[in-house]
Amino acid sequence: MKSLFDRSASEEMVKRITGLTNGSTRQWGKMSVGQMAAHCAVALEVAVGDKTQKRSLAGILFGRIAKKQLFTDKPFKQGLPTDKLFVMHDEKELENEKKRLVSVVNRFSEMSTGGVTKEPHPFFGNLTPDEWGTLMWKHLDHHLRQFGA
Repeated sequence: MKSLFDRSASEEMVKRITGLTNGSTRQWGKMSVGQMAAHCAVALEVAVGDKTQKRSLAGILFGRIAKKQLFTDKPFKQGLPTDKLFVMHDEKELENEKKRLVSVVNRFSEMSTGGVTKEPHPFFGNLTPDEWGTLMWKHLDHHLRQFGA
């Protein structure tokens, strides 16, 4: 499985992110392209330890079960619910959010497995560094495909 700790995988993601425009058309979901970039940046900021989020009740109840399905070669399904901790309500300016997202992708990739947060994921719970790398790649891939990137 791909990981955001793999330099070529992170470079691919940066290229896809920089290709986003205000004209990028959403294929599913409700977020605008700017909101999606902000959403992905927040998820990575949690992974690098910049932000902390408490475990959600749904995560405590169902996170372990969902985690088992997470680490397969299959991409995330369309229309999966977004934890309210990561919902972007305000409109976001795409160019600013792209810069923020590229910055945190590069930081995550460069920190390698030793620098990822030790805090549990708000939904999936405890993750190994390798699981964080795979999750962050799959999450970005999912949302970039959402906008055709």
